[in-house]
Amino acid sequence: MQLDAYIAGVGMTHFGKHLETGLKALGAEAVQKALADAGIGQDDLEAAWVGNAAAGLVTGQESIRGEVVLRSIGIGKIPVVNVENACASASTALNQAAAMVSAGLYDTVLALGVEKLYHADKQRTFGAFSGAVDVEALGEIMASLKQAAEQGGATAAASGAGQKRSMFMDIYAMAARAHMERYGTTVEQFAGISAKNSFHGSMNPRAQFREQLSVEDVLRAPMIAEPLTRPMCSPVGDGAAAVVIVSERKARELGLERPVRVAASVLRSGWDHGPDEDGLSETCAQQAYEEAGVGPEDLSVVELHDASAPAELIAYASLGLCAKGEGGKLVEDGSTRLGGRTPVNTSGGLLRKGHPVGATGIAQIVELTEQLQGRSGDRQVEGAKVGLAHNGGGNIGIDAAALCVTILTR
Repeated sequence: MQLDAYIAGVGMTHFGKHLETGLKALGAEAVQKALADAGIGQDDLEAAWVGNAAAGLVTGQESIRGEVVLRSIGIGKIPVVNVENACASASTALNQAAAMVSAGLYDTVLALGVEKLYHADKQRTFGAFSGAVDVEALGEIMASLKQAAEQGGATAAASGAGQKRSMFMDIYAMAARAHMERYGTTVEQFAGISAKNSFHGSMNPRAQFREQLSVEDVLRAPMIAEPLTRPMCSPVGDGAAAVVIVSERKARELGLERPVRVAASVLRSGWDHGPDEDGLSETCAQQAYEEAGVGPEDLSVVELHDASAPAELIAYASLGLCAKGEGGKLVEDGSTRLGGRTPVNTSGGLLRKGHPVGATGIAQIVELTEQLQGRSGDRQVEGAKVGLAHNGGGNIGIDAAALCVTILTR
């Protein structure tokens, strides 16, 4: 659909380990920053969409997560819609909020993503990830991952999935090994993604990790699941991010100096398709480009779902940044680094900024909005005009369960 939605304000917490801070405090900080950035009060909000994926398992909060978080800062009476869609929860919340504003039902709404993943019992955290697949087929999935690892000689990946680490790292590792075998992609190229994103994240004060790593540092790190070393895997984290979305009429009324338009937001679920057919990422990206009236060549900056280093490299082709199998070349020639043709994950990405799953999609929007408004400091992309966010979640078959591609324009 044609969107009529603008971002009036953004807010975000520092991502990281917040064992002593609850969902309410994290969400409140992001919301209050977004309201202040928009120059409005909480009484101006007409509705809210709140994304969260794992609170039920990790904190025990079910059913009314959004209402609990917002009521803690005195926001009530308005409709609050709770959104759960795996790692795409926050981008789904934004998609729905922008659609309702565009449909004319509201002029001023809130989209919030908030998550706590750190817990003294790590099995609760890993359980949240294991629940983002078809649990009735979980035994079959685990057996398939183990068999693929053993056949590929991946000794670290042959055991521990879902117990010592998120099982999604094993899914990404299997995809990485297949990409290497088919296209000749190298482990050094995957490590280059982590090194690049560490450079970007070193300049982001809200990032979970700010240490700058070299390719050699990444390769020397402990092996998690071949070929993924620890810096090639996104970390567990806590945090929140929020945006205030307004109609064009409200944007004029507020006199926004640097309005950012939601030019497209495409949300789809995966389906059964052949391994060589266009999948979820390709389909969402193509539709988003058509709706926004832009192409890959027009992108100034991209925030994409680098839950692992191979995920970013593989997504380059899905978004049309290169031909299939040529993602490694973009890493080597610096095309996706700050100063390159299309900088990717200037925030540090999920690998360095962090990945509190229910907050990630809106955190991407915060980064892109600030880039388009020229307020990203040392990591600013000069003259940024068009930004794309790519945020997927869950896994069924050979594709993500849900994915949202959003395009913002200045």
